[in-house]
Amino acid sequence: MCLRFLKSKQFSRKGAKAQRKTQTISIISLRLCAFAGNLFLLTCALSCTDHKPTTTVAATVPQFKRPAGVLRVCADPNNLPFSNDRGEGFENKIAELLARDLNERVEYTWWAQRRGFFRNTLKSGACDLVVGVPSGFEMALTTKPYYRSTYVFLYRKDRGLNINSLDDPILKTARIGVQIIGDDFSNAPPAHALSRRNIVQNVRGYTLYGDYSQHDPPARIVDAVAKGDIDLAIVWGPLAGYFAKQSPVPLEVVPVSPQIDQPFLPFVFDISMGVRRGDQELRDQVEQVMEKRHGEIDRILEDYRVPRVDTEKGGSGV
Repeated sequence: MCLRFLKSKQFSRKGAKAQRKTQTISIISLRLCAFAGNLFLLTCALSCTDHKPTTTVAATVPQFKRPAGVLRVCADPNNLPFSNDRGEGFENKIAELLARDLNERVEYTWWAQRRGFFRNTLKSGACDLVVGVPSGFEMALTTKPYYRSTYVFLYRKDRGLNINSLDDPILKTARIGVQIIGDDFSNAPPAHALSRRNIVQNVRGYTLYGDYSQHDPPARIVDAVAKGDIDLAIVWGPLAGYFAKQSPVPLEVVPVSPQIDQPFLPFVFDISMGVRRGDQELRDQVEQVMEKRHGEIDRILEDYRVPRVDTEKGGSGV
């Protein structure tokens, strides 16, 4: 989920005084991140590319019978820190944890988290669970969130930078990397926030999809920071935290402030698990395990250095 954010806004104004009546955020990783592109960026991107608005959701959702004894998980085979086909991602670990408590074995449907991911996996009945989706994601029935993460500033510790705000004056001159989604160069929240501040000429885009023939394609933006190609990057937290830990050069990971850039551009997102719409039974079963095993899930996220901003919910936090 890197894996997984474009925003669309709708405002109506009444009289001389601006009154926001509707605010609709459509997130493009989601993947991603999500981001998330990480998964969060990517699943968010897919919500805009795969979904066709309808007024009759529940009545038209096909139902599929799940095979007994199998937890069928939809995942990307090359998308660390979220998942890969060697079972090395934190979503792989969480899936195994869920399956043990459900007395099932994990079986994967592998599909690159790009356009068509949900259509060809969850919606087609090929698999039944996506371990990381934005809470309330409209293409799935989502569980309660199990973590909340944030975009972060990522820079080398030896640079002497001390950046934690989008309004820091140094951003006007520093070389900044941001992630873009797809071949149409759609922009995630960092690019929108920087553009609103007229910070454009010193910004470099790194595609979230990357070169899929390489391992962990979304990690190239982290590599660029470590090599000094750019001074800093603004990246979805789980991606930055994991690869900063792997970096031979010490990197600083700092949550972006503000968490919501005005007028309404969030940099913090709740992440849930998602099942097929209408599969209330599986959703309830998964939530029961999540509640029972929340301590183990927190430890997995901590091991992968996922930045957390949900300490009030009992998470380990940033």
